[in-house]
This record gives sequence, C-alpha cells and structure tokens, in this order.
Amino acid sequence: MAGLGTNKYTLFGIMAILLWSCVIALTRDIAELFGPIGGAALMYSVSTLALMLVMGRPKIGEYRLSYVLLGGGLFVSYEICLALALGMANDRQQAMEMAVINYLWPALTVLLAVAMSGRRVNLLVYPSVVLAFVGVVWCISGDASLSIEGVKNNVATNPLTYSMAFAAAFIWALYCNITPKMSGGKNAIVLFFTMTSVTLWIQYALSDESQMMFTFSSVSTLLLAGVIMGAGYALWNQAIIGGNMVLIATFSYFTPVFSTVFSSFYFSVALTQSFWKGVAMVTLGSLLCAWATREPKSVEQKVNA
Repeated sequence: MAGLGTNKYTLFGIMAILLWSCVIALTRDIAELFGPIGGAALMYSVSTLALMLVMGRPKIGEYRLSYVLLGGGLFVSYEICLALALGMANDRQQAMEMAVINYLWPALTVLLAVAMSGRRVNLLVYPSVVLAFVGVVWCISGDASLSIEGVKNNVATNPLTYSMAFAAAFIWALYCNITPKMSGGKNAIVLFFTMTSVTLWIQYALSDESQMMFTFSSVSTLLLAGVIMGAGYALWNQAIIGGNMVLIATFSYFTPVFSTVFSSFYFSVALTQSFWKGVAMVTLGSLLCAWATREPKSVEQKVNA
C-alpha cells in the first residue's frame, strides 16, 4: 500500500512537470490575445483563484515577515520577468528562445548553492554550467552553427526581453537557495501568486496598453492557461508529500525538451537544428550539475515554499 501511495504522488509530480511544459506557449498566446501585461495579470489571477479553491486562502500570519518580503519579492520578480519576456518577444520563435534562457535556472541554482555554501564540490559542476550557457547561445545565434555575431544581432532586436529572461533565471536560482532557510517549512505559493497578480494589475493600470477585448475563444484560452498553471503547482504540492523526489527531479530536468516540443507544435513553428542542439545542451548541462552534486533539492524547492 505504501508503494501505491508513493507511485501516486510521483505521478502527480510528473503530471505537474508536463503541465508546466505547456505554460510557456500558453503564456505567449495569452499575451497575443490580451497584451503582455494585461494578459499576464489575467492569467495569474485565474491561477490564483484555482489555487485558492484547491489549497485555501493564504494566512499571512503563518509566514515569517522576512520570507514574505524577500522570498515573495523574488517570486513575484521572477514570474513577472518571465511572463513579460515571453509576452514582449518580437515573435513566437523569440519567445521560445526566452523559454530556453529561463531553463538555465537549475544549473544556476547549483552554482549559487556552491558559492553560498563555500563547500568543495565535484569540479564537473563548472563545465556543466558552461555547457548550459553555450546551449543558450547556440539557441539564440540564429545560425546553423555557433555564431557570436548572430547572438549580438539577435539580442539587439529586443534587448529588454533578453535581459528579463536572463534576470528571471538568476532570480529563480536565488529563490530556490533561500527558500529552505527562510520558509520555516511553510508553503506560501498561494500568497505569492496573489502578490504576483496584484503587482501585475498595478503595472497594467500604470501602462499604456490598449483595452482588453474578450471573446469566447480568448476567454476559453485564458481559463485553460490559468487552470493548467494552477494545477501544475497544486499537483507539485501534493507530489512533494510522498513522491519519489529523486525520480521526479531527474524527470524535471527534461522540461526544456518537453516545453520546446509542445510549443513548436502549438505554434506550428519549425525549429532549426541548431535550436534543438542548444536545448539538448541546456538539458544535459542541468543533468550533469544535478549528478555532480547529487542534491536535486533545487528542483524540489521550486514550490516547496
């Protein structure tokens, strides 16, 4: 019976990862329908409501003030940077590049953990991180082979979005490292989603985005995206109760591949061979980092706030 319970929670974790792999494409689609800021505000609002229905309303008094301010601030910053990087990308191809940049966070989480702990680690960590970065460069070079000039030209077309995507990866890596120390074992995901939604609505009110137009099709897509995002976090919250986190964490390192496959089909975008090589390098770099440290906690802490 215990094995059945573990299998159930492990399945929840795998389902959460697959759902998260769909979120990148859906976030871009929502941005095209409602605008980058307004679309993100709507999507996170729907997700917040979905999480509240499953997990209940957040009770601020349960959490340490320092964690709410610092951890919550990092969470909100990450979600907004990623959502706007996807929404403000020049086209869908560039949005998929933003997604690959975001998936640097597992390798960066390990690198920051090493830097913050000061302990000795397997030297394989450092070339693994470099491999992940080279994979990103390969993805955004725009050529069949690695080209620094191609990267510079591509980034120059929209430097803000690339900056936000890189910032998101570093912010999430930092969040993953401080969460175990500051959370006190409390899961604040609903509170942090609420904070993200409120912040996005304030940004929308202060922006010059045009008024949002609602149709049956756009609202259906919005509800689907919001529920998928919320369901992913809710399932993960269940998975960490009793799932096989080693297996789940290993599976999660293939998220860039799952996300790229889904996005390419969803958007009918034909990706170049160099892009797929880059995705494979980012994935391999993250896996090698995890193997070198033998500590998959960076992924486990993604929502174990």
